[in-house]
Amino acid sequence: MARPALGLLAYRAASAALAPAVPLLLRQRAAIGKENRARSGERLGRASRERPQGALVWFHGASVGECVAALPVIEKLTCARRANVLVTSGTVASAEMMQRRLPANAIHQFVPVDTPRATARFLAHWRPDVGLFVDSDLWPNLIIGAHARGTRLALINARISERSFESWRWAPATVKRILSSFDICLAQDETFAARFKALGCPDVRISGSLKADAPPLAADETKLQALRAAIGARPILLAAQTHPGEDETILPAHDMLRRSFPELLTIIVPRHIERAGDIEMLCGTRSVRLRSRGVLPDADTAVYVADTMGELGLFYRLARFAFVGGSLVPMGGHNPLEPARLHCAVIAGPHVANSASAFAAIFAAQGFGLVHSAAEISGLAARLIANGAEAEAAGNAAFQGAATLGGAVEKTLAATETLLGAHARA
Repeated sequence: MARPALGLLAYRAASAALAPAVPLLLRQRAAIGKENRARSGERLGRASRERPQGALVWFHGASVGECVAALPVIEKLTCARRANVLVTSGTVASAEMMQRRLPANAIHQFVPVDTPRATARFLAHWRPDVGLFVDSDLWPNLIIGAHARGTRLALINARISERSFESWRWAPATVKRILSSFDICLAQDETFAARFKALGCPDVRISGSLKADAPPLAADETKLQALRAAIGARPILLAAQTHPGEDETILPAHDMLRRSFPELLTIIVPRHIERAGDIEMLCGTRSVRLRSRGVLPDADTAVYVADTMGELGLFYRLARFAFVGGSLVPMGGHNPLEPARLHCAVIAGPHVANSASAFAAIFAAQGFGLVHSAAEISGLAARLIANGAEAEAAGNAAFQGAATLGGAVEKTLAATETLLGAHARA
């Protein structure tokens, strides 16, 4: 066993010292809807289900996006191999989504808080044979504890931002100790692979993004038809997954477009639905309706705020093109494959490091996509609204660009089988 880094010793001591305050913190978070009160024991490592017999493959994803990315791998493991699967995540939304979408022989639990006692209790009960951590949600006590118990670990769909990479470089011994617990790291692209190698991952390979193999976002057909009937032939400017600072750019672009297209409907889907009130205030004198109030856009609605969960697939089906948020502000950009898979062309700002390969492939196929300002968004949107054939061709090109990025699911399955075999031999 490698000698513990001083940073990890300090972290373990601090997390143990703070453990008595965790139940109070969980109650406070439950009061504002950020924890499931009925399942709070899981956050302390107390399982609410029995461990199934046989080998157990454990997936961990921080929230909805990571869990959804892992679903194709989970479905193939449970169907073809009939493996037992445990999925952990940390948010209420991801738990609700997993309860709806997990196969019958897969179990969801909330991830334990990263204290020594909670993680030890969790690992002692579940005894996972293989653990697959999606993206880069690194919890030191949980990871090192699992490794010490003999769980074979992999970091899958792995990515790390430049900011996180530079931060970890200030604690090289600590991050190397954490990352050396992983038998393999499957990075999304060359840039992420180089960063993980530099930080101390012993076996780094490039697999592509699991999101490239995910099925298209679902949509309720009845709701889709109701929206289409309400909108009719009006042109649409869709801004999806927006953050503060982006709505302030989208709304001026809307105003510019309305001069040429007075019937334009702008649909804003905020990344965090609790921001709907702020967006409504930003709209000022513009006629605005919020979807959470159970209303559809009418003929007078200028801006429709889609502040509901799990309905993004509706809006990508309605629009011929979409601005993808988290890209005009330095958030790394949200998933451009979701609109592209639905033949919706993609527009985005320059901050796309989280999915750089996907944006590059889609933009190259389309022949456009990068914008920096309200004027550029307005100009490109006006071109696509005025020329329906070009917009349709761009949507088809986006689909083809996204299709070139597949293959990560099969590579992840192969790595999982290798790890299961290694665990059995051990």
